[in-house]
Amino acid sequence: MTEPLFWLGLSILLVAVSLTAVLMAALPAFQELTRAARSAEKLFDTLNRELPPTLEAIRLTSVELTNLTDDVGQNVQAAGRVVGQLDQSITGVKQQAKQAQVATQSLAVGLKAAWQAFRRPDIPLQPQPQETGEFSSSEPKLPASTSKVLDSAFTENIFDDEAFSSEASDPRQQRAQRLPAEPLNPVKPNHS
Repeated sequence: MTEPLFWLGLSILLVAVSLTAVLMAALPAFQELTRAARSAEKLFDTLNRELPPTLEAIRLTSVELTNLTDDVGQNVQAAGRVVGQLDQSITGVKQQAKQAQVATQSLAVGLKAAWQAFRRPDIPLQPQPQETGEFSSSEPKLPASTSKVLDSAFTENIFDDEAFSSEASDPRQQRAQRLPAEPLNPVKPNHS
């Protein structure tokens, strides 16, 4: 064992066997790396072919989304204007309904007053007196009881409205007030 050349040769042989074993074990790994490199190259080629149109489609989609957003904003503004016009229309309709209600109530009160006046059997229909306050000979004369009925009938407030209060002068009331309290031709008892 004193020969160094033997040991050197043996060492080189062992290193060569080890390297051969490592290369044999690494050969399938190198083949897999080659296949992976080829697959990566194919993937990059596919990306180079497919990615630009995809990016262009994404850019166009973003432009379309921007346009749609603008359209939606304009539609929302238009809807807001329509809602404002609708609100104004509803306000106008409410005002017209109030006016119609007031007119209907006035008509109902007028019809009620006319009906009450028409239905009163205690008020005889008599011609109006002349300006002097006297009746002509052809007109019938009212007895005192009729005068009192007329006074009570015309002083009664038919209307609920304050506009027809006692401040308004009614020619029929004035006529009823001008009528004498006693009959014009009192019946004189016969002293026979």
